[in-house]
Amino acid sequence: MATMNDVAKLAGVSVSTVSYALTGVRPVGEKTRARIQAAMDQLGYQPNAIARSLASRRTRIIALLFPAIERGLSGTALEFVTSAAEAARERGYHLVLWPIGNDEVAETRDLLQQRLADGVLVMEVRLDDPRVTLLQQSSTPFTLIGRTAEPAGLDHADIDFDATVREAIDHLVELGHRSIAFLSHSAASQTAGYGPTIRAGESFEKHMADRNLPVVIRHCDDSADAGRATVRELAASQPDLTALVTMNDAATFGAMAELMAHGQRIPEDFSVLSIVSSPKVGAMSHPRLTTMSAPGTELGRLGVASLIERIEGNQTEPLHELIPCRLDAQATTGPGPLADGKLPPREGT
Repeated sequence: MATMNDVAKLAGVSVSTVSYALTGVRPVGEKTRARIQAAMDQLGYQPNAIARSLASRRTRIIALLFPAIERGLSGTALEFVTSAAEAARERGYHLVLWPIGNDEVAETRDLLQQRLADGVLVMEVRLDDPRVTLLQQSSTPFTLIGRTAEPAGLDHADIDFDATVREAIDHLVELGHRSIAFLSHSAASQTAGYGPTIRAGESFEKHMADRNLPVVIRHCDDSADAGRATVRELAASQPDLTALVTMNDAATFGAMAELMAHGQRIPEDFSVLSIVSSPKVGAMSHPRLTTMSAPGTELGRLGVASLIERIEGNQTEPLHELIPCRLDAQATTGPGPLADGKLPPREGT
């Protein structure tokens, strides 16, 4: 493997001159720079990332802030990360997953102060998010995958939770279901103001009320055991339920297992529809789970493209993009007790 010494010898210059040409610390004449470049090409020498970053004053690193230490990466989130990483690579950048622990403010501040990344993607956004406040106070470009309570002045791409929840409810109602519960993320995520939990819950309440249907929402920890426990509680408190909308992949599998353990046939007796999920996740269950597929690939590419445009000073219009999930009707949704194909009237109609 060629070294900087090899390049210097072939180009007929000192090692320090090669270093100056790579880093830009001191000026190097064009003819000398051309000889150095020709020597590098002939030897196949690749300057290391540190040298390149010194020369351009950029690291070509995008940090993805993700509070994954506690919850980990779900299959749906992993699809987003894979897409974002590929989009960054195509533009000559590296996406680095930056897990945030309990002291998210201090850890975000360290990242910004040390200038370890050219830009930041923020996931798992809360309505009032201190990471966003820090980023607004810094000069580091950033894009949100999610939204705060007031996102108008911020680059963001997010799921259209209102359209997604409405379509999920419509699908079940058209099948004849009227008693539908929503199994969401944990109560802690609700209390913390986690955007998807808040927005999906509000949309479920609104669209069920608009159809004059009872609103039943349960918050559940992200585990199969928690899903089982929630279904046991619902069976006791809401015995007329015939369908479940879920937004919690881990809990969904436990909920389905508990339903079947109590003799409920899916979908003959009970329907289950998982939103903000994916067909890949749905394929892991038997029967195959009906999902509303999260637009992870689109969000990943949109977020990275917008952020790189900000980093390179080319973006003129803010990114404000909402994308609904797509229905993938499979084997866990079927006709309900009122399978007449007639929708209940919306409020005011």
